[in-house]
Amino acid sequence: MSDHAPNQTEANRAHFNEAASSYNNRFEKTILQIIHEIQERREWLGVDWVEDSSEDESSTSNSKGATRPVRLLDYACGTGLVSRALAPYVSQCVGIDLTEGMAAEYNKSMENQGIPASEMFAHVGNLIDPSDPSPAAFTGPEFHDFDIAAVGLGFHHFDNPALAAKRLAERLKPGGVLFIIDFQPHEHVHGHHHAAEKSVTHMGFSEVDIKKMFEEAGVGKGFEHVVVGKGIVITDKSDKMKTVTREVFMARGSKL
Repeated sequence: MSDHAPNQTEANRAHFNEAASSYNNRFEKTILQIIHEIQERREWLGVDWVEDSSEDESSTSNSKGATRPVRLLDYACGTGLVSRALAPYVSQCVGIDLTEGMAAEYNKSMENQGIPASEMFAHVGNLIDPSDPSPAAFTGPEFHDFDIAAVGLGFHHFDNPALAAKRLAERLKPGGVLFIIDFQPHEHVHGHHHAAEKSVTHMGFSEVDIKKMFEEAGVGKGFEHVVVGKGIVITDKSDKMKTVTREVFMARGSKL
């Protein structure tokens, strides 16, 4: 779910590959809470969504007979949190994740729901390697001109989130939206050890930091930043001692 310098990348990939198969079950309550918060703010995001055409269609199905495409790039997609939240309002979700295990879980979940790969599919890859500005596997038109690009709780894993914002902005169509969900600045909790700690490179972000990243990436038009209610309770079913509450923000801006 994140991208790092080579030695960190391998450690990060190993951690999330190991966590992938149990991730949805372990963090089910947290995932559902974040999905709810995203859906509550879908109009705020400023995307011209596909509207649900039938109430009896699956809430995660994109088969709406849309006359125009509305495409989501879900980067560092993990098992598909952002895709699940926005699937009812788009015609296609394209996931990309560094980790083979997370992409496999994303795709297994969609296959189990009968959602075709043409509508929701996760690819394994890294768009924000500083040494590779145009990864060969992602040069095709199917990986460009998105209506919205999103990162759900991935920015704090990136070595260079400003570079991530720029690389994702390049894949938006004019007027497309960059959407970030991540943590407000917080202190490290001493004595609170978690297997994912080694992959965390930033202890949250201020509004000033995020706004600067958006502006430098060319997606500062209409920038907005909101802090989500009383925060997100992060509960790991495998260890109740790992329950913490974090203040979470959402930020959006449009490509100039």
